[in-house]
Amino acid sequence: MDNSHLNPDEVARYARHIVLAEIGGAGQQRLKAARVLVIGAGGLGSPVLSYLAAAGVGLLGVIDDDEVSLSNLQRQILHDTANVGMAKTESAARALKRLNPHTRVVPHEMRLTKDNAIDVLTGYDMVVDGSDNFETRHLLADTCEALKIPLVTAAVGRFDGSVTVLTPYDSDANGKLYPGYRDLFPEAPPEGLVPSCAEAGVIGALTGVIGTLEAMEVIKLITGAGEPLVGRLLLYDGLAASFQTVRYKRKG
Repeated sequence: MDNSHLNPDEVARYARHIVLAEIGGAGQQRLKAARVLVIGAGGLGSPVLSYLAAAGVGLLGVIDDDEVSLSNLQRQILHDTANVGMAKTESAARALKRLNPHTRVVPHEMRLTKDNAIDVLTGYDMVVDGSDNFETRHLLADTCEALKIPLVTAAVGRFDGSVTVLTPYDSDANGKLYPGYRDLFPEAPPEGLVPSCAEAGVIGALTGVIGTLEAMEVIKLITGAGEPLVGRLLLYDGLAASFQTVRYKRKG
């Protein structure tokens, strides 16, 4: 049975995608067949999950071990005041079901670790990093490389952020392997060197900008539209309202 078939309700729901030559019915079917895992249901995960569900991704996994707190709501727009104290995975699943009942949400209420990373990621077509620490980012990047799963990864500061796409197991037209996360950040910085959001602060709308860019990269990768940010780091400065793209290569 072809589970990517679009019923009349879905054709109407995704009509603005289907009329796009770069997406069309075939691209929308690929979105429906896709299985995407999002790490974190927080500031970045909120727009990622919302836009991927709205876009018609068939299965969204979400991994988070935290509960919704009042201080989250300034940026984590997937959650609301009534859900303070609820597990973020449960809050996210409820919100996404309201947004698009055609998207299946699989909650993983846990923290990603070396012991469970391979088991959790296996079976997904793509992974999106919405974590907030270098330890998780390195673990995620290493696991995705080992499993040959595309990874869309991002980070935010107080008023700035970055996005890139990692497929280090794949090669360019010249047969050279694409760069990995450790070509950008070989090792995690010493603990305490990079302040957390709670320590440094973060403007809420910034996570919306960066998370939405991540969702766009996922949609491009699934449908084949455009050129993903492979080997390119997109930098956004919210205070200057400017974007820069930096190319980077595999070392060694």
